[in-house]
Amino acid sequence: MDRFHEMQVFLAVAEEAGFAAAARRLKTSPPSVTRAIAAMEQRIGTQLLARTTRSLHLTEAGQRYLEDCRRILAELNEAEEAAAGSYSVPCGHLAVTAPVLFGELYVAPVLGDYLDRFPLVNINALLVDRVVNMTDEGVDVAVRIGHLHEPGQQAIQVGEVRRVVCAAPGYLDQWGRPQRPEHLREAKVVTSSASQRVGEWQFVDAGQPLTVPIEPRLVVTANNAAINLARLGWGLTRVLSYQVAAAVAAGELEIVLEAFEPAPLPIQVVFQQSNRVPAKVQTFVDFLAHRLGQDAALNPPMRRG
Repeated sequence: MDRFHEMQVFLAVAEEAGFAAAARRLKTSPPSVTRAIAAMEQRIGTQLLARTTRSLHLTEAGQRYLEDCRRILAELNEAEEAAAGSYSVPCGHLAVTAPVLFGELYVAPVLGDYLDRFPLVNINALLVDRVVNMTDEGVDVAVRIGHLHEPGQQAIQVGEVRRVVCAAPGYLDQWGRPQRPEHLREAKVVTSSASQRVGEWQFVDAGQPLTVPIEPRLVVTANNAAINLARLGWGLTRVLSYQVAAAVAAGELEIVLEAFEPAPLPIQVVFQQSNRVPAKVQTFVDFLAHRLGQDAALNPPMRRG
């Protein structure tokens, strides 16, 4: 077994936290994975993985070796792609990440169109409500909401979103439309634990920051659930404007307290800055940025009255 293959096996075991899971990922047998790790540790002369009957974790030497493996394999992959012409022809595997709901609504439709146009590219889309470490998780392109790119990454702003408070018109007709953020303390509020600062909402009043403590009567684990409850007339919720753009346009939800909203958040397409950007990355970034830039819900978002 060559050393590059050993590194791939070790990387799979470390990332999957198990021999059986690594074997499934590599499409091989668990015994072959075990033998590869044992041969690697014997050749190197140190233990890379600490094993018990119930768990597996990296030793200190294993952690350092894992970082080196990632770097070496990435450089090897880059060299092979360059030799194969991937810097001029879009081809190979492309990893993309975006927030769950934004990805479902705005990124997923673009993926199919891009793949139809570039048949030599395959895409793995990681839709999660966390900030993915692009280097550690091998992600090529990320959609970020907010100023979240790191040094060494290039970011293209493709739109912006607002943090909006909304409710069904029927609820507002019955309970009244709040005229100031402080009035939310007396309102029925539903919020998602996936949102930041569940217990307080940030506003701006006469140019000054205003924090309002919120005591939601109902907390759910997903933004969609909070939005649906608001649409059904249960109460007020606070989400990002893109998440309710269709419901607002359909008259199912109404935005309130627009005059007190904080500054919009940028939507950015982020990728690693390099002198040589692979064609698959450059073409996808251009394709995605163009499509998002044409979306009326994002450029501009729903204007304040």
